[in-house]
Amino acid sequence: MARTPRLAAGRARALGVPTRGTTNPNRLRKVDRWMTGTPWVASVLRSASDPLVVDLGYGSSPVTTVELAARLRTVRPDVRVLGLELDPERVAAAKPVADPPLLDFRRGGFELAGARPVVLRAFNVLRQYTEADAAAAWQTMLSRMAPGGLLVEGTCDEIGRRCCWVTLSADGPFLFTLACLPSDLSQPSDLAERLPKSLIHRNVPGERIHDLLTALDTHWAAAAPLSPYGPRARWVETVQRLAADDWPVLDTRKRWRLGEVTLSWDIFH
Repeated sequence: MARTPRLAAGRARALGVPTRGTTNPNRLRKVDRWMTGTPWVASVLRSASDPLVVDLGYGSSPVTTVELAARLRTVRPDVRVLGLELDPERVAAAKPVADPPLLDFRRGGFELAGARPVVLRAFNVLRQYTEADAAAAWQTMLSRMAPGGLLVEGTCDEIGRRCCWVTLSADGPFLFTLACLPSDLSQPSDLAERLPKSLIHRNVPGERIHDLLTALDTHWAAAAPLSPYGPRARWVETVQRLAADDWPVLDTRKRWRLGEVTLSWDIFH
């Protein structure tokens, strides 16, 4: 298993190991929709004196970075988006679609190539690391962000129908979000394979993430009578039951109808 590279003495070098590079148009639309449509990230972007956003590890094609920039402009028209990749060939391939300073691409890793973003999206970049190395990468990235900045780190499937992510500030993780296309699920625990590295190996009895997925499955089964109204209605009822069961659900029906649920990270303490 690859170890997280350390900073070289003196001048910093790019940190990390290249990803497989898998990407598809709209693969990250669910997390983008969440970032622009919920208060946590959108408020940080709106209030930033320098609205710089970094997209780390965009893969073999820059398409998801281009999409991110377009979606964030609905919140902040002057947003600047910087895509970072360790592979110089991927950076070179992205340059034809660059539009600096609003959209640019550079070689970089967890050190963020010297950038100080207010928002950092890092998707599908930590799965190949150990849990300890993924935690170290969190700290490296957070230490290089602008004051008050947020890191959104997670994993999704190849076409973006199943996603899980963690939102972190300088104080550490504070939100956990699951997002799906409800019609793609047999039960909510199908999302387990897309848990972020910080949780995926903890999905065993006695751990809170296992408790959460079990509770979702239980409420999904109880919501079966709503199936004639469609999977989306069944998901909404599932999350409503989860909240009534005293799980710290932080969003509302508007988000649930999109196949999402966001909870306080405190559930894992």
